[in-house]
Amino acid sequence: MTRTELKEFLDYKVEQYNTPQFIETDPVQIPHLFSKKEDIEISGFLTATISWGNRKSILKNANLLIDLLDRAPYDFVMQHSDNDLQKLQPFVHRTFNGTDLIYFIKAFRNIYNRYGGPENIFSKHSGKESLQPAIHEFKKIFFELPHEPRTEKHVSDPLKNSAAKRINMFLRWMVRNDNKGVDLGIWESISPSQLSCPLDVHSGNVARKLGLLKRKQNDAKALAELDKNLRKMEPKDPVKYDYALFGLGVFESY
Repeated sequence: MTRTELKEFLDYKVEQYNTPQFIETDPVQIPHLFSKKEDIEISGFLTATISWGNRKSILKNANLLIDLLDRAPYDFVMQHSDNDLQKLQPFVHRTFNGTDLIYFIKAFRNIYNRYGGPENIFSKHSGKESLQPAIHEFKKIFFELPHEPRTEKHVSDPLKNSAAKRINMFLRWMVRNDNKGVDLGIWESISPSQLSCPLDVHSGNVARKLGLLKRKQNDAKALAELDKNLRKMEPKDPVKYDYALFGLGVFESY
């Protein structure tokens, strides 16, 4: 199909999938449980971090996480005691375990105390066209406290050629205001034009079939290629097409 036909097709699929019904089966439902900015940020980041594997398992464990934080993530982060942290130790989702979770809680308290929250970090370090350099800087800050080396694998680094799917999904939730009630759009200091597609096996395979991506690996170089092509179609909101690519791959086995 021509570029115009492709855009029309993908725009139609965005309208089909970027709807409130999408929330019912997606991890984005977890940050939607909250209204306070900091609760949304913390619950969103933790949920995105464990968003790999079976979707039912993701949702089950994300809800368990929120229960462990007394359904008040920001209050728990800022006011927890050492005894409070110990109840997190049994948590596990695939390779993300209680040790990792406990560090994440400590890291978030450090980020709010020293930097005023994650939005400030991403806003300060974002590139003109991309947030990938900001993800690299965020990871350095996130792990500036003493920690187990194993925990670092749970926050990807685009400058080490990672597509950083989960953190790009978190950023989509925080930055993009889709007027459909799916993405939360609470970070107004960052433009949706800077977002990158949460590239995974589903969106990658569909993008290749549609000629939007040639690189075979789902890595940072592939993400840059996909970003370039999506921004040609919609410079102000390129990541809206994540709904089309994901929907075609997951719900239609395109």
